[in-house]
Amino acid sequence: MMNRIWARVRRLPAGLRVIVFLAILVLCWAPIAVPIAALVPDSNLQSLLSMPALYLEFFILLQVWNPKVHHESQPLRRYGFRSPSLNLLNLLSGLFMGWGAVLLLFVFLGEMNWAQWFVPGPQFPKVVAEALLISLAFGFAEELLFRGWLLDELSRDYSKTTSAVVCSLVFALAHFLKPWDAVVASWLTFPALMILGLTLVWGKGATGGRIGWSIGYHAGLVGGYYILNVGSLVKPIASVPTWLTGMNGNPLASLPGVVILGAIALGVRWLRR
Repeated sequence: MMNRIWARVRRLPAGLRVIVFLAILVLCWAPIAVPIAALVPDSNLQSLLSMPALYLEFFILLQVWNPKVHHESQPLRRYGFRSPSLNLLNLLSGLFMGWGAVLLLFVFLGEMNWAQWFVPGPQFPKVVAEALLISLAFGFAEELLFRGWLLDELSRDYSKTTSAVVCSLVFALAHFLKPWDAVVASWLTFPALMILGLTLVWGKGATGGRIGWSIGYHAGLVGGYYILNVGSLVKPIASVPTWLTGMNGNPLASLPGVVILGAIALGVRWLRR
């Protein structure tokens, strides 16, 4: 009975397979998420308690999904987790590129007198360690989801170009699941995320299908901003429009941020080709 169900799922088009996968994931996660949402009033604590369970269930579901639906026993290898030494080198190069992009952005803002720099405090080493840990965990989780599983499902049915565009569009839209006023307040985030999504797909292609560079670059952007923001190293000038310094507190959601991300995207695409 179950084998026939999995066989039917395998014959579905990619879009419906994605919906089925996410539906199974949500059904497995609901018994954990719903009680937490009902009993914990603080939204940040809700996420802290429920999101690790979601990603753990996602990882477990992958181990069932690929053998049953696609008859493949090593899904992580297919998603780009292979050649550990090369993947580690790719991850480090992406990490430094992400840090460099954020630093370049803030140096530009400082040179234009749109932001003010400050001397690092005594807690700076602790902030750097936190940024590295949080950003790598964040980058691993999102890249496994988007440039791993989702891109793989799409590429089974569609061309590389279509898969890259759809995957990046879903990636950008997933970060806009919030109230409309928050969407309006950070509208420049969407093109930045779309460009970033394409860059991460092209970066994976440019490194032979390995996912390490994508994880590193993603983590570098997140961690670089964390270091400069939480470490109180730089602060935008309040009189400068937010579309120049970063909408909703995100420096990449600015005109200079989009330009820098776009330039890196073109470079990565050139390397891929």
